[in-house]
Amino acid sequence: MKKSLAICALAASLAMIAPAFADTDVKFALDWKFEGPSAPYFVAIDKGYYKAEGLNVTVDTGPGSVAGIARVAAGTYPLGFFDINSLVKFRDQNPDKAVKAIMMVYDKPPFAIATTTKTGIAKPKDLEGKVLGAPAADGAFAQWKAFVKENAIDDSKVKIENIGFPVREPMLADGKVDAITGFSFSMYFNLLQRNLKPEDIKVMLMSDYGLVLYGNAIMVNPDFAKANPKVVEGFVRATLKGVQDTIKDPESAIKSVMKRNETADEKTELARLKMSLRDNFVTPWVKENGLGGVDMARLAKSIDQIGITYEFKAKPKAEDVFTSEFLPPAAARKL
Repeated sequence: MKKSLAICALAASLAMIAPAFADTDVKFALDWKFEGPSAPYFVAIDKGYYKAEGLNVTVDTGPGSVAGIARVAAGTYPLGFFDINSLVKFRDQNPDKAVKAIMMVYDKPPFAIATTTKTGIAKPKDLEGKVLGAPAADGAFAQWKAFVKENAIDDSKVKIENIGFPVREPMLADGKVDAITGFSFSMYFNLLQRNLKPEDIKVMLMSDYGLVLYGNAIMVNPDFAKANPKVVEGFVRATLKGVQDTIKDPESAIKSVMKRNETADEKTELARLKMSLRDNFVTPWVKENGLGGVDMARLAKSIDQIGITYEFKAKPKAEDVFTSEFLPPAAARKL
């Protein structure tokens, strides 16, 4: 009798403990393909950081840094990695869909203008009298009016040609346009593949020429966050560890990407990762304050800057767009 009672008690205690060991499935959407800059998420998977938080994370490719926000709003993906400037516009257009950024990844956005040395374009003002190729849906081109204002460019002297993403770099390489807009680490390596040499390519990061905008951040569906705050906290905590490890050892981190994209060139993706770490992840502000957070005054100013290129119905506040409630203490986010 005592033995059977003991067995029952053990079974009951195991039943209570069991759910703690059951992983929660989490779908996470990237903005684009499995390339170098996506390494931190795969490092967090391969090193068991998500697993240690009780999460079974699936990472999927995405449709771009803008379009994917709707997937998070709809709950198709509870978490995603997209452009915070596009989120500002999305919140203005959809005030009932309270998607928020919860972890800043690109402290400086990769928005850039790329050109070749033969065009003679060395600074923004030199774009006057030139042809700029820009896909209409491009996140970098969305900042054009603010870039023009900050650099006193007479935009009436710049011919804008709407071109598709697939022909963007080929048209620049062939001299059919003088400059193009896009993500720095996409355009640069695409141009190298068009047989241009590094010294033939000039990339101007918009953030080096007056734009105070942030870049891509991790975003969460509001209903999911409300129902699963510990899951969101665990995801952020594990992801931060993946970012820290990637910064420390990009050569090892890129292996996690290559396991999932065997057709990619490892040398190119490692160089792309290092470029993004240098220009977007690890800024002076991040070195001083740690990963993941934002300066709310700067974020507010960036929303004002977005207003140069976009007409708000009811301009969102910085706290409508970003929350630090799921971030671990600053000490845990230091490099």
